[in-house]
Amino acid sequence: MKRLTTLGLKLSLAAGMVAFSTAGFAHSPEEAIDGIAAFFQNADLVKAPEIVDCTLSEGAKTKCFSITVKPDPQTYTPGPWCPGNIADSAEAGGIWLKEGEVHDVDGSFIKNLAELYGDAEWQLFDPDTGDIRFTGTLQACQAAARPDVDPAYNNYCVQCLPEYMPEDATMTYVIPMEPQEASQPQPTNFSGSGIAYNGIRLDGPAPLDAITAAHTIAPFDDCGGHVNPHVGYHYHAVTDCLQQSPATPGPVVAEHGAQIGIAMDGFQIFPHLTGSGDDPDDLDSCNGHEAEGLAYHYHAGTAGSNAILGCLTAQAGCALEDGDAVCDASVRPPRP
Repeated sequence: MKRLTTLGLKLSLAAGMVAFSTAGFAHSPEEAIDGIAAFFQNADLVKAPEIVDCTLSEGAKTKCFSITVKPDPQTYTPGPWCPGNIADSAEAGGIWLKEGEVHDVDGSFIKNLAELYGDAEWQLFDPDTGDIRFTGTLQACQAAARPDVDPAYNNYCVQCLPEYMPEDATMTYVIPMEPQEASQPQPTNFSGSGIAYNGIRLDGPAPLDAITAAHTIAPFDDCGGHVNPHVGYHYHAVTDCLQQSPATPGPVVAEHGAQIGIAMDGFQIFPHLTGSGDDPDDLDSCNGHEAEGLAYHYHAGTAGSNAILGCLTAQAGCALEDGDAVCDASVRPPRP
């Protein structure tokens, strides 16, 4: 495993605390909160950032910022996901990931799933009409969009629509103001990877094997997002939709591209490619590295990798459906 040494991590954390009180925004807590609010200016904000007490994933008690948002991007309309017929073009569907590759979910893709997976049991469409079976109700979404897919929805294209979410559905993210050392890399499947500047969750890996085991696919839209009934719209891949970051980097930071998010451990997240279009070749297993003049930070994985971050280097905060809950990330909630 390629990662920072314990000493290197401590030095990186210390540098991060000096260089960016939470993700590069300021030196004082008050300035940091102002910077965080500016970073999330394009989010559907329900409750402005504030400093709260929190307990992180390995039990560290510290100060975090808390922000409550609706999972609703303001610069585009999510979708589409599932095409309606095998004659449909790529504009009618989203994308799907297989072995590191991104595939357009058009009608031809649905028609040829048996060939793609080498399994004749794939049959998501009516051979007579070409119509594709997809989940079209909240009930169907709830039954199919889970790791143990309801057998009634085997051989379906699974999509949950944003309008299935309650009008008052929100997500609250509680993230350390200063990254706290972890004894080992932290998984992203509990808290997610982080939050993008538009207020949308940057999630952990999608359970692709569990989904395809039921001969279903649950496409992402072209921005790498889809909806589930628990967290609403969220990303499993970073594509070119996160290019309008409000971050205003200096020359050193600009070499890494504009910051697109904040990880659940408090470190910055940048696009996969650097500002000059290069593919970083010195990332650790969490997709992070240090650079001259820039503290430890992450670069999002390639769109096909199903890993926006490989893990979290420092202790993680909380992603909460209940905005009034107190963050204790050391108590792992059951994963739906």
